[in-house]
Amino acid sequence: MHKYKVKLYICVMVRARSGRPQWDLLYEIAASQAGLFTARQAAQAGYSLQLLVHHIQAGRMLRVRRGIYRLVHFPAGEHEDLVAVWLWSEQKGVFSHETALGLQDLSDVMPARTHLTLPAAWEKRRFRVPEGVVLHHADVAGTQRSWVGPVPITSVSRTLNDLAQSGLSPELLRQAAHQAMRRGLTTQAELRDVDRALAPFGGLAA
Repeated sequence: MHKYKVKLYICVMVRARSGRPQWDLLYEIAASQAGLFTARQAAQAGYSLQLLVHHIQAGRMLRVRRGIYRLVHFPAGEHEDLVAVWLWSEQKGVFSHETALGLQDLSDVMPARTHLTLPAAWEKRRFRVPEGVVLHHADVAGTQRSWVGPVPITSVSRTLNDLAQSGLSPELLRQAAHQAMRRGLTTQAELRDVDRALAPFGGLAA
């Protein structure tokens, strides 16, 4: 977990014991998530569903999707749409594949859909997936993830190896891998799946 979020979680557990609505605490939670928060997080800050409805009617909050809300006057964030998807995943998902590649500035191709990797144990769960979201299921270790602003993404090596396994075109895969290595973000030794995928096309060094 991100160090700031660990600190915030402890803060929530300590300060929410009073049970009274605490605007400063709710704002602190939302500020770390591009102005968004879940109904569960609001409850931790002392806000019931009835109180949330009251603030929505007063124009202070906006319902983004089921169980996810936004502070209306919080400045718009660059990755706000991704934060909403991450909160939908109960903060268990990690953005991956083409989405992570774009966030790492390793591709000029903007994916039409958002790729999110959920824990392997979630594969048999049934729920309504947000429109435009592609789910993958795998366990992503802490060493295989990083953060871009308020959202977690797979590390560069994990991203490229995932894309090698999912069948990204050899041209784009080689281009992204070479750029990542030039920037010192990964090494050829960490890209074994990429190497295997590119073997029929001259290999990674081509």
